[in-house]
Amino acid sequence: MVKLDIISDPICPWCYIGKTNLDKALAEVPDHPFTIEWHPFQLNPEMPAEGMDRRTYLEGKFGGKDGALRAYAPVVEHAERAGAVINLDKIARTPNTVDAHRLIHWAGIEQRQSFVVDLLFKAYFVDGRDISDHEVLADVADSAEMDAAMVTKLLASEADTDDIRARDAHSRKMGVNSVPTFIVAHKHAVPGAQPPEMWAGVIKEIMEQIDAAE
Repeated sequence: MVKLDIISDPICPWCYIGKTNLDKALAEVPDHPFTIEWHPFQLNPEMPAEGMDRRTYLEGKFGGKDGALRAYAPVVEHAERAGAVINLDKIARTPNTVDAHRLIHWAGIEQRQSFVVDLLFKAYFVDGRDISDHEVLADVADSAEMDAAMVTKLLASEADTDDIRARDAHSRKMGVNSVPTFIVAHKHAVPGAQPPEMWAGVIKEIMEQIDAAE
């Protein structure tokens, strides 16, 4: 198997689009060689714990309403092309994602990581839910057949918070400054929401190398 590390944030639309494209390529090759692990990166590491109003956030980040509309035009275009549903009108708040990253980490322990990432993308981009809310995160955990009561208890503590922030800082120190970033076999970094065709080519090349080595 070949390790595929994915550095992302569950409120990053390009991460959502990138995973949608990757999933299309993987679905075409059920015996693909990848073992996938998700790693934390906060788009907004200084975001208050309670998050903030979505419109205020976007207009502040992109210099007003027109700037926000220009910034999101390519997101909408690529999402439609990928078949990734994004209901921007439903998203009322931009959350702090430390707790969502903690849930992804715990899901990894139970081999449910990609499933939980899918559910978080759906909760945020499709349903417009606040994925910093502990009840929402517990509901996601329950949908992934995790112990929602235990997750609620862990979320009420500081369990793994420092680890999430340290891993985020490590990625930045290694040169990651945007997400998604995919790292193939611990050495090849692939930035951005790449199309399914690119991943199909990567998978084909890896499988040919594996066959040649056998």
